[in-house]
Amino acid sequence: MSRQPQQSPVSSPRLLASAIGVAITASSAGHMVFAAEKTDAKTSGNAIALDATSVTGEQDDTSYKTDTSASKKYTAPLRETPKSVTVIPQQVIRDTAATSLVDALRTTPGITFGAGEGGNPAGDRPIIRGFNAESDVFVDGMRDPASQSREIFNVESIEVSKGPGSAFTGAGSTGGSLNLVSKTAKLGNAYNGGFTWGSDQTKRTTLDLNQQMTDSSAFRLNLMKHEANVAGRDAVDVSRWGVAPSFAFGLGTDTRLTVGYYHVETDDMPDYGIPLASSPNRSKYNVDKPVHVDRDNFYGLTGRDYRQTSNDSGTIKIEHDLNDDLTVSNSFRMSRSTLDYIVTNPDDSKGNVVNGSVYRGTKSRNSTSSGWINQTDLNAKFNTGSIEHSLVTGLEFSYQDTHNRPYALTSSASGTKCNPALFNSGDCTSLYKPTPGDNWIGTITDSAAFTDTDTKTAAAYVFDTLKFNEQWSLNLGLRYDNYQTESSGYANAGRNTPAGAFSRENTSDLLNYQIGVVYNPLPNGSIYAAYSTSSNPAGETSGNGGLELTAANSDLDPEKNRNYEIGTKWDFFGDDLSLTAALFRTEKTNARIDDPDGATTQVLDGEQRVNGLELGYSGKLTRNWKVFGGYTYMESEVVKTTLAADEGNHMPSTPRNNFTLWSTYDLVPDKLTVGAGATFVDSQFGNVANSVEIPSYWRYDAMASYRLTKNIDLQLNVQNLADKRYFDQVFQTHYAHVAAGRTALLNANFHF
Repeated sequence: MSRQPQQSPVSSPRLLASAIGVAITASSAGHMVFAAEKTDAKTSGNAIALDATSVTGEQDDTSYKTDTSASKKYTAPLRETPKSVTVIPQQVIRDTAATSLVDALRTTPGITFGAGEGGNPAGDRPIIRGFNAESDVFVDGMRDPASQSREIFNVESIEVSKGPGSAFTGAGSTGGSLNLVSKTAKLGNAYNGGFTWGSDQTKRTTLDLNQQMTDSSAFRLNLMKHEANVAGRDAVDVSRWGVAPSFAFGLGTDTRLTVGYYHVETDDMPDYGIPLASSPNRSKYNVDKPVHVDRDNFYGLTGRDYRQTSNDSGTIKIEHDLNDDLTVSNSFRMSRSTLDYIVTNPDDSKGNVVNGSVYRGTKSRNSTSSGWINQTDLNAKFNTGSIEHSLVTGLEFSYQDTHNRPYALTSSASGTKCNPALFNSGDCTSLYKPTPGDNWIGTITDSAAFTDTDTKTAAAYVFDTLKFNEQWSLNLGLRYDNYQTESSGYANAGRNTPAGAFSRENTSDLLNYQIGVVYNPLPNGSIYAAYSTSSNPAGETSGNGGLELTAANSDLDPEKNRNYEIGTKWDFFGDDLSLTAALFRTEKTNARIDDPDGATTQVLDGEQRVNGLELGYSGKLTRNWKVFGGYTYMESEVVKTTLAADEGNHMPSTPRNNFTLWSTYDLVPDKLTVGAGATFVDSQFGNVANSVEIPSYWRYDAMASYRLTKNIDLQLNVQNLADKRYFDQVFQTHYAHVAAGRTALLNANFHF
């Protein structure tokens, strides 16, 4: 019998509708009138604007340009920070109608997305400057390692830091890291919401309520419900809902307390895309590329496959100003996430594609991850002689526990080469005309194999910007981590893996630093040179369904990474437009590779390198014309690896050229705005051997918004305007993920 996912009663749309009704009822009519009167008094520069993707209360910054980071570890304004940092502001998220973290990140060059086979196949796998950043995602400056596809209904902005940065983040951050800045309660009243109707049965509802309770306290509530099919894909759909309340006390006083909670549930049909097939179109390799079939071909089983997740986290943050130049703060977060799925892996190296058939291999996972993190910071400003200091020092402690037990799926037919019996059992389907509604005949039970992984960290860090005069400054950072990972469980017999119980552990001491010199030739510009390091301990991504601690790597020291970067940052047009440029080299000097002698262990004898150029622009060209985006050129190389034949190849998922542009123009200020975007991603290899490849692509988007009244506006977005068939992820074997086709979204928004 097939295993049908059970929908939890708490995830029903009825509950969300009830919550919305309660929230609206709780806001009295008098408060709404007061908010409307305050809106009338605002200038056009402070007008409230929102959409159905993510709505904010009083929007006091509609610019595409951001001057400072929300992270206190950046002890200087972004223009004087010796590091490539891109901030995706709320206005860009709103104008592009992004509904997920992946959507929002497409506006920033140098980021691609990896495909997973096990672990978290449909979750966020950003690859920054050629290196996996799956475990380098932070929320409000604290690591968020859970397996998930992140929503952005409660996200104010997204900060993308590029280059090795373990001094800032701890373990990981080889190519960079992401910091999601949450929406939190603030002073003032605002009642906003929106509804999206779209092609492919898209329906999205959001609500954002901010209520000031006293002179120094406020409450905020964000709600979201989203349902849609995926454009250009048969039988693939997504469904999710979320709620995020927050309270703030002591706003505007010396002592401030913020309490927040976040909950999201998803119930999707997972999609591994289209299988690969060999095409001898290169002189050196027979390169595997996606099979030439209809884009909408879906090889999964709608009666068997599913993917359900839940994410809960609660955060408490307290800040106290000892004086004008000294602030101490403590943040504590507890989280719990679940990931439960069965997904079809098309053909799974079974060799049926050449015969016009596809074997429906499976991958599965049922995991629960929970943990906590505590972070204490001291921010200080002081002088030593003529030198001005902006210093941050702190301590961080965290614990993460992940339990994973996959499923055992047993078919009623035998064999892996497609035959009539396997077609009758639902294990095989046609390559050209797949039938996702087939009845799969088999059993699903819990696997005997399981893994429990515990990770503990203790860290201390210090950052300081030493400003010598108006032209010269020195930026320093140092961090020490004690990183402990333990993994135990039971393994089924496999390649180089005996069956039976196992227990492994790895303890690493990580010391990383960064140093940057900044020169300001003029008040509106800077030139900098920087050097930074990072470390990747064994088992680093075990907590989010990635690389587990194994017998092959548990005794290894951490991988070491370093980054050299020179760059310049300038503001023009009255500081309304920011232009940045950087040359960088990122090196992994002791990458983990399989032992060339053929043993079952790994050795720290590999080397990888990325040389690149990055350009960025954000802000206004004129009063009515905004731009956001950039260009990245990356020349990657596998310098040393297990097979000598692979040396000199390009690194996986690292396109040479990546260009992004998003621009809007106010045809009628405060009334009518039009916008368009273009994205180019060069071809990408899926493996170190460069024998798997997806082609380059251009994608175009467009939007128009119209303000009906001061309280209601409409926005139309058309994503993938040309309905381009392209692939945005590729796995080293088996498959390439198909991106969504043309999608039209009409947002109707209200604000009071």
